[in-house]
Amino acid sequence: MRSSPVNTSTLTEGYGRRQVFAVLSGLLLATFVASLDVTVVSAALYRIGESLNGLTAQAWVTTAFLISSTISVPVWGKLSDTHGRKPLFLAAIAVFLVGSALCAFAVSMPMLAACRAFQGIGAGGMLGLTSAVLGDIVPPRERGRYGVYFVSTYAVASVAGPVTGGALAGQRTLLGVDGWRWIFLINLPVGLAACAVIVRVLRPGPPRPRGRRIDLTGTATLMLAAVPLLLVAQRGQAWGWGAPASVACYATGALGTAGFLAAERRVGDHALIALRLFRNRGFAVGAGQSLVSNAGMFATIVLLPLYLRLVRGFSPTEAGLLMLPQVAGTLAGSVIAGQFTTRTGRYKIMPVTGSVLMLAGMLLLSRLTAAAPLPCVGAVMFVIGAGSTLYAQTITLSMQNALPQADLGVATGSNTFFRQIGGTAGVALFLSLTYSAAGGAISSGYATSNGSPAFRAAAAAHPGQASLLRLAASGGQSALDNPAFLTQMDPVLAQPFRQGFTSALDVAFLAAAAVMAAALVLAVAIKELPLRTSVAGPAAAPAEPAVR
Repeated sequence: MRSSPVNTSTLTEGYGRRQVFAVLSGLLLATFVASLDVTVVSAALYRIGESLNGLTAQAWVTTAFLISSTISVPVWGKLSDTHGRKPLFLAAIAVFLVGSALCAFAVSMPMLAACRAFQGIGAGGMLGLTSAVLGDIVPPRERGRYGVYFVSTYAVASVAGPVTGGALAGQRTLLGVDGWRWIFLINLPVGLAACAVIVRVLRPGPPRPRGRRIDLTGTATLMLAAVPLLLVAQRGQAWGWGAPASVACYATGALGTAGFLAAERRVGDHALIALRLFRNRGFAVGAGQSLVSNAGMFATIVLLPLYLRLVRGFSPTEAGLLMLPQVAGTLAGSVIAGQFTTRTGRYKIMPVTGSVLMLAGMLLLSRLTAAAPLPCVGAVMFVIGAGSTLYAQTITLSMQNALPQADLGVATGSNTFFRQIGGTAGVALFLSLTYSAAGGAISSGYATSNGSPAFRAAAAAHPGQASLLRLAASGGQSALDNPAFLTQMDPVLAQPFRQGFTSALDVAFLAAAAVMAAALVLAVAIKELPLRTSVAGPAAAPAEPAVR
């Protein structure tokens, strides 16, 4: 039977609808500026490296931010449970703004990378605590209707980031300051506005239990576990997955993981991520679903732009615009998920449906060709975007609803942490599969094309492209790292490269389909609990074993 929607005004624990939206405006400002910084720097990296004489160190600027923002999320979540959401959220914004200012005045690439790491600590808190803050003022039954605002903010940031970064980096100076430095300076007014809103409209919240100590050992061992694994996921392709540096990261990560589990078992409820939470089926299955499904989703985020640029020959800006159907799908999925859960009080069908859509989308992309009609590719992007939001939005809700309000910060932070770990692992997995398969497929394509009269005629007509042809036909890492030479080649001579790379992408998308099949199994395993209609109170059901 369909449940009736409940009256929002009676469920916000002293916050009227207007006050909820006032708090929401501050959360969205913080979400926007933190999300923007994930993408805005990428478009300006070459100009930054050129300005700071550090072109070879560009990757560390993004890697440092990614690592620090990921590992800081559960720390912020736990601290907010014990010391209050408002002071910790304001502290996260302050760290982010100080880091932004330091980045703006960096004088070398190592300094910029260090400042980005500091900035990422604040960004982790901002992105990890927004859902927890909302969870303090809006009950689970009503939270779905607000998800569309966050998804819209992420979508706008993902589109605005590369455009803004490219535009500012293109300015040699702006008001006497290097154009790229404004990428970080623009964070300051937006972040300060978010601070002002939160200070004014968000109440301190109820008193927190005293005597809670900070789990320093758990924090240290989590860093020891996560940092090397995130590092090798980011840099393993360049180092080589079996290189000494990569092996050292594997070993250190394994040692850190063992140490983290031992430390958390010893301190019990004082733990950064208490192991008792994994005895709760809703939390354990949700964490696994977040990790696995986000890994699968990143196949489209990293591989489709490669397809559009390398195979179809579009510019970075054009490729970004062609990804808009996926953004539109995420918005549509968010509206559907939010309205459905609020009106019916049901949510399990959303991650199940989302996983099915993602699985179907990946299988369709595994049949991708170099000449696939772009409207068809866009339609698949839309389906994948909708599916990704159907599960992502409701998994957060299900994990929050499965635990007591006292564990809200840990539940939200853990979900974000596992989601980011999954995304990072997905990037490493799918890029590795693509580049591993590409070399052989490209070389094989050229070997076959050499027997074609049209190919031989094109080669004879363009003798000046002989060196480019040898580079392309090698299918080696140098060709894959710098594919800009394709734009200088005759289309007939470049076609085997494009077809070979598409074949490699098909392998990666098929692997992503297998990952989404696992995500579907986890989605089916979710036990649906009634959504609470008040913020305070115990979880809807006591903890139970995650596996029976």
